[in-house]
Amino acid sequence: MVRIQDSADVSPEAVIGEGSSVWHLAQVREGAVLGENCIVGRGAYVGTGVRMGKNCKLQNYALVYEPAVLEDGVFVGPAVVFTNDYFPRSVDPEGNLKRGDDWEPVGVTCREGSSIGARAVCIAPVTIGRWAMVAAGAVVTKDVQDFALVAGVPARRIRWVGRAGVPLEAGENPGEWVCPQTGAKYTEANDTLSEVQQ
Repeated sequence: MVRIQDSADVSPEAVIGEGSSVWHLAQVREGAVLGENCIVGRGAYVGTGVRMGKNCKLQNYALVYEPAVLEDGVFVGPAVVFTNDYFPRSVDPEGNLKRGDDWEPVGVTCREGSSIGARAVCIAPVTIGRWAMVAAGAVVTKDVQDFALVAGVPARRIRWVGRAGVPLEAGENPGEWVCPQTGAKYTEANDTLSEVQQ
């Protein structure tokens, strides 16, 4: 069952997956595709043609502009903004109001399981890696590696995190990392983190 609150504005040309909810005052534009069991919070915006996988959460007032792509299990915190223009202007050099075909939209891509903290801004085009985490208030200006925890303005990697989102702790051997919550192990090589298959 799909649940759409009466005050939400959902285009009939949007595709809303089974089990998904769109809350008060949210807007889902034409051509947007939401997978199963997604949640679009109060006042959130999902732009034209945005693609969301299953089990994604957009918290209140998140602004996801097209052509963003969110893979399965992505979390987007309150008041997050995904931009979509290299050089935003309201008018052209002659002072005429720009129209939709006067610019080329670029998108933010969030890989599986990634999380974007409250009020973070992702400057397109960037890719947030698998199971990465963007700290609240960060400004992301370049791609984020898988399992990286980034923070600051501009955002920089400060730690590694595992699938549980908890910062990893150093293991017994060089380049080895362990999740204190799940016990899962990871290895670091050439500034890249990989899961150890158990």
